[in-house]
Amino acid sequence: MPPRNNENAKKAPAMETPKTDIGQDETPKFYGAAPAVEDIGTDFTFKHQIVWKNAIAYLGFHIVGLVGLLMVLSFRVNPLTTLYTIMVLLIGGVGLTMGAHRYFTHRAFKAKLIPRRILMILFVINGQNSLWEWARDHRQHHKYSDTDADPHNASRGFFFSHVGWLLSRKHPKVFQYGKGIDMSDLEADSWIMFQKKCEHCCLKYLHISIQKDYLRFLSRYFLPIYGLVAILIPCIIPVLLWNEDPIKSLVVCYFARTTLGLNFTWFVNSLAHIYGTRPYDKSILPVQSQFVSIVGIGEGWHNYHHAFPWDYRTSEYGTPYNFTAKVIDYCAKKGWVYDLKAPTEESIKNRVKKTGDNSHEKYGDPTKYSGVETWNNVWITPGNPTYTSKIKPQPIKITREYVLYDTDKKFE
Repeated sequence: MPPRNNENAKKAPAMETPKTDIGQDETPKFYGAAPAVEDIGTDFTFKHQIVWKNAIAYLGFHIVGLVGLLMVLSFRVNPLTTLYTIMVLLIGGVGLTMGAHRYFTHRAFKAKLIPRRILMILFVINGQNSLWEWARDHRQHHKYSDTDADPHNASRGFFFSHVGWLLSRKHPKVFQYGKGIDMSDLEADSWIMFQKKCEHCCLKYLHISIQKDYLRFLSRYFLPIYGLVAILIPCIIPVLLWNEDPIKSLVVCYFARTTLGLNFTWFVNSLAHIYGTRPYDKSILPVQSQFVSIVGIGEGWHNYHHAFPWDYRTSEYGTPYNFTAKVIDYCAKKGWVYDLKAPTEESIKNRVKKTGDNSHEKYGDPTKYSGVETWNNVWITPGNPTYTSKIKPQPIKITREYVLYDTDKKFE
């Protein structure tokens, strides 16, 4: 490919070899047709800086959430409140898995206007950032999975990929490569950008300064939306309908529910990248986890999902332990969603044969598979959270080609 101008052509011979001492934040000069590359892996010498206000906030929230769970287990709340909380947790989960994940992030199907707006509202129930930020992080996770450019890099272990990434400052490569994630489809949606702007202003107000203008903006937009959808409506219904104690309703219907929802979501980032089998791609960390699929309403078939991220089922078999896929199928029958994407049987077979670990029950080869194990080899069944293949992949490393032009923008 020729240089952009004649001046550059005079400075660099056409066939000269690219320089090799390029820093990680630099875009190399053009020296000919040979590409310059950078390996993106995990630098285990890098120490993440703890953000103490985040750590204290999450700890406090989880303590109150644990109190709510103990109240449920000790039958100190009305059984109707417990059943109702589970229902709200499930509804919010659909907003997350069907909405934020399978529709807005992966575009695994198309949806009409009203279902799109409903999914956006249901997503707010979970309290997991703005929809734009959630989708951006997940797209980046897929593009740079389990490397330093992945926001919740599972190569750093269970705790970091589960919650540690939210308690510490992001790795510089997360910022560096996050700027290249294509978000144009979501940025074209005024509702999504409205929510993103509201959250941005909220965070800026809470973390940087206290200004009356921000307080006025928040009182009109972000806080009332979250407070109404995630706190007030879910917590007031038990009080009004069966006279539940308001404090108990708040602790159980909000704190305990949100604590469970957060951890069920985080299990996809942690457990589903550590414990399980890899029938579709043995070279990556994501695994098939029945346990995560049960608590995550279908999000635990993660090795398959990383092999075919655009499949609306996130699973080859569709509905086993996959409540979200059932909801999508129902909505498709009603005509609310359409153009559901899924790979052909031949594509799945080819992928299994080419890169699988031979654990696939139909296309795998048991004679070439080393089997599974669990923690201390207790309860060796897929329902065990520690059920995992004995074959462990090598550390993930992604080779990225630079665009070789003098005038290209540097990665910052």
